[in-house]
Amino acid sequence: MTESSSLLQRGLWKDNPALVQLLGLCPLLAVTTTVVNATLLGIATMAVLLATNAVISLLRRALVPSVRIPLFVLIIASFVTAVDLLINALFHDLHLLIGLFIPLIITNCAILAQAETVASKAGLRTAVTSALGVGLGFLGALVALGAIREVLGQGTLFSGFEMLFGEAGAALEIAMPFSGALAVVLAPGAFFGLALLIAGRNFIAQRANRSASALEPNQQDT
Repeated sequence: MTESSSLLQRGLWKDNPALVQLLGLCPLLAVTTTVVNATLLGIATMAVLLATNAVISLLRRALVPSVRIPLFVLIIASFVTAVDLLINALFHDLHLLIGLFIPLIITNCAILAQAETVASKAGLRTAVTSALGVGLGFLGALVALGAIREVLGQGTLFSGFEMLFGEAGAALEIAMPFSGALAVVLAPGAFFGLALLIAGRNFIAQRANRSASALEPNQQDT
């Protein structure tokens, strides 16, 4: 496995920021009432991650170690502000729904952890690849939780995608043969949905580990 593949796999699965490290839970739990909300926040977070890691990696030799954390936060906040303004300009209706949570990206510990452990110590390619893996992992968790809560809570799927993709997005909406349960949309549904995703991820990982362990003796015998 190449270094790039390993970094992507770690962010997507092994060290998924939402399902393994349990970082960024505030927006994760609050915004994921629909897939469209989760998708926009996930893309915004990934954009900030990529930009932050790239800039910090390029400037890593010029950063003063004693003030590196405030500098990291300043860089992150600058990109979050730019992304917030861009979303407000391009997707104003959707920004009215989740705009409150976009500034909270600044407090996402996954971004600061990437800046401290990867971007400030690695080259541009490694920093960007790691950020891409973590960003896609966080986006995947957001979308999966948003899909569960939207289907079970509202009886729809991809509702409101016209705010993101225009008329083409309206054609994606799927109506379920039930109206949904309000509890799934509320806070308890967010916690139970996240617990379900974490349990599913752990179950798959444990089965994969057992399968790998069972193959090792056979490989040694041959």
